[in-house]
Amino acid sequence: MTPMMEDTGLEVLDLRCDEAFAARELHPRDITMELDGLQRLSRAMLQRPDDILQELVRAAVDLCGADSAGISIERVGGTDEQFYHWVATAGNYSGFLDAILPKYPSACGLCLQRGTAQHFTVDKRFFDILGVEAPLVTDGILLPWSVDETRGTIFIMAHTRADAFDKNDVRLMTMLADFAAMGFKHQRQHALMIMQERTASAARMAHALAHEINNPLQSMTNTAFLLEEGADVDSRALGRDLSNDLRRLSGLVRRLLAIPFDNTRSSTL
Repeated sequence: MTPMMEDTGLEVLDLRCDEAFAARELHPRDITMELDGLQRLSRAMLQRPDDILQELVRAAVDLCGADSAGISIERVGGTDEQFYHWVATAGNYSGFLDAILPKYPSACGLCLQRGTAQHFTVDKRFFDILGVEAPLVTDGILLPWSVDETRGTIFIMAHTRADAFDKNDVRLMTMLADFAAMGFKHQRQHALMIMQERTASAARMAHALAHEINNPLQSMTNTAFLLEEGADVDSRALGRDLSNDLRRLSGLVRRLLAIPFDNTRSSTL
């Protein structure tokens, strides 16, 4: 066990140094299944960008025969107690979607620090520290990924088998880690595009409403001028016209205020 993780229930070993794992020969390569998985991911990227990370972890479960899979990211401005956000989960750990984990103890932290694939297990002590109940991790693979300013991990887990994965699964997960980085960036750009479209639509609506508001304002201006000049007009009729214009104006202002406005920066997904 690594010194940093002792007494926490985590064992995290660098796969470059894990000779026992390197000797495993558990799964023959299935080219057809891999191609099918890649096709699913490509379709999700094109047709359902909001779902790409979730599709990734589902593919990881299917391709590697895992019991669970997940993707975590470092939270922007996260605290030591709330640092890693699980943004996608599948399998037995599906219920942990959107879970927030501390900076320490963390297999994700060690993986990002080392920058390479890791082999990990998790026993009950770890969950006792977090105060949660979850299936133990008897075998797991964890890989880092990064894009722009964001760093994250993608992982697969077995909950009863001690030897569930081998180097072929590491190869597949390396490919999926690249997809995770690409998918996260695509997802963020898609969200930015939608926000920009909404902003442009709101601007067009506000512009149209501004022109509509100008009409009753002009009418009220004319009415006020006639009253001030003492013109020979029916003051009651003018009052009714002014009241109607004010009601129209009030309704248009309410519509203008109802336009959604998002002032969040594009860097926050």
